[in-house]
Amino acid sequence: MADMERAPKVLIADPDRWSAELLTELVRKARCDAHLEVLPDSQSVLEHCRAGWPDLLIVDYGLPGIGGLELLREVRRQRRYPPVPFFLITERVDAASVRAALPLAPTAYLAKPFNAEDLLQRLRNLLLEPGEEVACPVPSSPPMQSLDVYLAQARETSSGAPLLKVVREALDHAMRAHKRDLSELEPLFHQDPQLTGQLIAAANSAAQHLGNGCQTLEQALARLGSQHSLNLALGLALQRSVELIDPLLLPHGERIWQQCQRTAELARWLAQCLEGDGERCYTAGLLHLLGDLAVLRSIQSWRDLGGEELTAEQVDDALHKHAAPYGSALRTRWRLPLELRQLIAAAYQLGGGVYSKDALILHIAKLAAELPEGEDTSQLAGHKAARMLGLDAALLASRPKLVSTG
Repeated sequence: MADMERAPKVLIADPDRWSAELLTELVRKARCDAHLEVLPDSQSVLEHCRAGWPDLLIVDYGLPGIGGLELLREVRRQRRYPPVPFFLITERVDAASVRAALPLAPTAYLAKPFNAEDLLQRLRNLLLEPGEEVACPVPSSPPMQSLDVYLAQARETSSGAPLLKVVREALDHAMRAHKRDLSELEPLFHQDPQLTGQLIAAANSAAQHLGNGCQTLEQALARLGSQHSLNLALGLALQRSVELIDPLLLPHGERIWQQCQRTAELARWLAQCLEGDGERCYTAGLLHLLGDLAVLRSIQSWRDLGGEELTAEQVDDALHKHAAPYGSALRTRWRLPLELRQLIAAAYQLGGGVYSKDALILHIAKLAAELPEGEDTSQLAGHKAARMLGLDAALLASRPKLVSTG
């Protein structure tokens, strides 16, 4: 690309929000100072181009409106010189589709699911001069708002929870590796609330929705496919503030992650004992503290932006005040299936009406998970949920121990 004395402008047009977010993170990874616009349809792209041509267009073939191919044709009709770089991403890899695109000279014709590392390298080659490095330092000035105001404003745009350290490190390694295998990473994915929640959400998105909704990670991976699942996971690892580094936040994160895993394991074990849906109960247990983790990530983001040092009381107050609203907002915004959201809610309260077996299981699993290891569980046998499930003290006492992946 010609020498850029300014930050490049990149337009991303993909109808699937999860794919658009992945593309956004890859562009930021390649060129952190890029000006990004994410657009929903071809008309929006054309309007932006008329106002000023971008340095790169990344467009999905199935873009609403005239579609990605016709949009490429319209861009080429303008006879810009040099031609505007245009990446066309498509599931159409048959000979006829490729032949139709070639005369329009797309800069890249990328088959879905694309290789994220290959696309990242293409972006670097296009947006950077050979040997060029662009630094984007974190702002040194503290944010104007207090932590409480920041958290209240960030709730509706929160990206979710941080990633487990072991998962983030595995994804970093996978990004650098020449050959990646989802089967090696999948056991770790099952331990991470953020990955599990977002992959389920992506599998239930409009672009992917076929038949019944996905409520477990296994169902989501099957629908998305291994390459697209891995791409989305790699995109999460590239997001900002995805790692807890503040020493005051780390112990909270470890405690909450362990509580999620503990509840999930106990819920699955109880479901297996009582002929419930083990994987669905596991998923709900893993996601029930998603709001707490999202608050911690937002606090980390506030610190990354220059927020003042924290006190333990501030963190405790923030979790107490904001965790439930954050969790509710995330589950709604991600459009998790209603049945899964209701099961997650059962961890906290059963409400009125008829109780499903899985709801009772999740409720008692959360209570059992909150008991210190080795503490007597006989008190739980008298709980309403335990009585309705027919649980006795002996079964509860045999609950498995948590094996954490950290």
